Amino acid sequence: MNVLQIMRTGPVIPVIVIDRVEDAVPLARALVAGGIRVLELTLRTPVALKAIEAIANEVEGAITGVGTITRAEDFDAALKAGALFGVSPGLTPELIAAARDSALPLLPGVMTPSDVIAARAAGFTELKLFPAQQAGGVGMLKALGGPFPDVTFCPTGGIGAATAPDYLALPNVACVGGSWLTPSSAVAAGDWGRITALASETAGLRRCAS
Repeated sequence: MNVLQIMRTGPVIPVIVIDRVEDAVPLARALVAGGIRVLELTLRTPVALKAIEAIANEVEGAITGVGTITRAEDFDAALKAGALFGVSPGLTPELIAAARDSALPLLPGVMTPSDVIAARAAGFTELKLFPAQQAGGVGMLKALGGPFPDVTFCPTGGIGAATAPDYLALPNVACVGGSWLTPSSAVAAGDWGRITALASETAGLRRCAS
């Protein structure tokens, strides 16, 4: 799958932080059971890659990606863990070169029009607006739609269940990223039913972009 196909799989990509490897598989199964198949596991904890490997091997239907890619070596580590895509908070010449040399599809982060121009020049037209709310939110995305009609966004950062529909109503937004689907209290308690319920509510969100 390419990045655009992954973005179009569902309206929301949950941004997941795993502290305990044993939570990874039941959490992923709960999300998939609720209709959310694309999962972004961030490289913010020491067990992240082990969690990705466990999900890739054990959870049927999950499309597992690695988030918080900030170094060239993260690409190989992600592929070895079984990730199907990567997400970065920004884009540097090092990451551009690594992405070109890697089989891992990358959704790179941008925040400004200059970032979008640089990313597009490097061959990326599917971009993560991050941090979306702080970058100007819905208004910023509307403004970017004029000069960049060929760019599709996945805004992430500061988005919740209440604001996600506003972003998904925009023609240049294929999906949004958010952490509200995996509240830390539910994960800590092993309340996978609650996470499945949140996923079910979210999977039904309507999108303008197709």
